[in-house]
Amino acid sequence: MEKAYQSISISEFHLLFPDTDSCYLHLAGIKWKDGFSCTKCGHTRYSAGQGKQTRKCTKCDHQMSPTSGTVFHNVKFDLLKAFQMVYFLSTTKNGMASTELSRKVGLRQKTCWLFKRKIMTAMRSGGKHPLTGEIEVDETVVGGQESGTKGRQNVKKKLVVVAIERRKDGIARAYAQTIPNAGSKQLKPFFKSKIDMDAQIKTDKWRGYTPLKDDFPNLEQTETGKKGKNFPVMHRWIMGMKSWLRGTHHHARDLQAYLDEYCYRYNRNNMREGIFDNLMQRMMTYPPKTYAQIIVS
Repeated sequence: MEKAYQSISISEFHLLFPDTDSCYLHLAGIKWKDGFSCTKCGHTRYSAGQGKQTRKCTKCDHQMSPTSGTVFHNVKFDLLKAFQMVYFLSTTKNGMASTELSRKVGLRQKTCWLFKRKIMTAMRSGGKHPLTGEIEVDETVVGGQESGTKGRQNVKKKLVVVAIERRKDGIARAYAQTIPNAGSKQLKPFFKSKIDMDAQIKTDKWRGYTPLKDDFPNLEQTETGKKGKNFPVMHRWIMGMKSWLRGTHHHARDLQAYLDEYCYRYNRNNMREGIFDNLMQRMMTYPPKTYAQIIVS
């Protein structure tokens, strides 16, 4: 296993989760760690319900399973295999394509792709921890080469805005988001949701950034320089992201979901313990999604 994500070893994983029953017990422990409360009437006393680790309200008889209202809801295959996919995606440095997950857990590739997308919804930033300190922002394009065009003029590629939080000579955290164009109206929501208003922000001289100075007074615009020489750390991050996308997923479809996955894993690069637990906790707080909702997201 990759050193960056130690969390629990594969042998420890098998000891903790030897069967499906242990998985249900683990989810119940997460869901009701602060005590039971009926989602229908608010009553706090329960008895055993039908189904594994299901609890039945003693007042209204409403039953709640450990998976209800979570990403694990209505999973059609063995819950143990779902846990295995969460483990591989969270602890492997570069993640896994659905084809590799299929080989690992013994399920159809399409089944793995769909559940992986559900896992990726829990990797999306909740916007609770905006970037602070020294910030750099730039845009890039992702996708196939379009002959005769470059940069923002390349309409076949997808435009992505990237913000990094600097730490000494490296990067502490980063966020990335697809945008339809680089106008200030499209850039502003990203700035407001991902960057602290008191941060020291550095961008290039693209005119789309200029109006944002009204809300971000510490925004400074400077020349990018030849081949991005004034933003070398930023451009290394972008190159790393594109290399990962090509190497692991080979395409730019469903790009935002993959950007969320990359940033989630990158921002937890120093989480030596607990990344599996962190992702499991997040999956228990994100509502379920149908196939139709996933393919249009």
